Amino acid sequence: MNYPHPLIAREGWPHLAIAAAASLVVWWFAGFAWSLPFWGATVFVLQFFRDPARATPGDPNIVLSPADGRVVTVETTEDPYLRRPALKISVFMNVFNVHSNRSPVDGQVKDTWYHPGSFINAELSKASLANERKALWIRTADGVDVTCVQIAGLIARRILCYVKAGDALARGERYGFIRFGSRVDVYLPPQSSPRVAIGDKVYAGLTVLADLPTR
Repeated sequence: MNYPHPLIAREGWPHLAIAAAASLVVWWFAGFAWSLPFWGATVFVLQFFRDPARATPGDPNIVLSPADGRVVTVETTEDPYLRRPALKISVFMNVFNVHSNRSPVDGQVKDTWYHPGSFINAELSKASLANERKALWIRTADGVDVTCVQIAGLIARRILCYVKAGDALARGERYGFIRFGSRVDVYLPPQSSPRVAIGDKVYAGLTVLADLPTR
C-alpha cells in the first residue's frame, strides 16, 4: 500500500495521459484556441489526482482523518457494521479535495464489507446507507474497534480499496481512493472524544478527528 508516486496518484495517470493527449490532438488539428477547453479539463484532472506527502502525528491514541474535506457529521449513533453504539464522524470530499484515503488508526484489518448502492449526493446523511460503499473493520493493538467506510457520491463511480482482512495498517497509510466526489464515515467507540465540529476542514493523515478511549 505504500509505494512511490510523484505527487500525482497512480489512479490518475491514465486519465491525465488521455486528457493531455486529447488536448495536443485538438491543438494540432484545430489550433490552440480550440484546445483551451481540453487543456482546462487536463488541469482539472491534474488537481483532482494530486496526492501530496503527509507527515503523520505520532500519538497512537488519536484518530486521524481518513480523507481531505469538510466534516458533515459528528453524532452518536449505531455502527451498522459492528452493531454497536458509536461516535460517527463523516468527511465530505468535493471534486477539489485530495481523494486519497488514509488509515485513521494503527491496527489490523479484521474484516471488510462491500455494498452496492445508489449515487446520491454524498453530503446527505442518508448516503451512509444508501450509496455504494466499502467498509473496513480495523482493530488497534489495544483492542479498540474502528470502522472506516468509503462511500461513493453523486458523480463518483469507483471506490478503490487495496487492503483485505488480515492486513496491517499504520496511521496515515494510504489504503484507497474514490474518484470524483465522495464521503468517508468513521465509527468509533462512543466514549471517544471528538476534536472536530461540523463545518471544519480536515486533511487525511494530518487532522485529528478524535481521541480514543484509554483502557
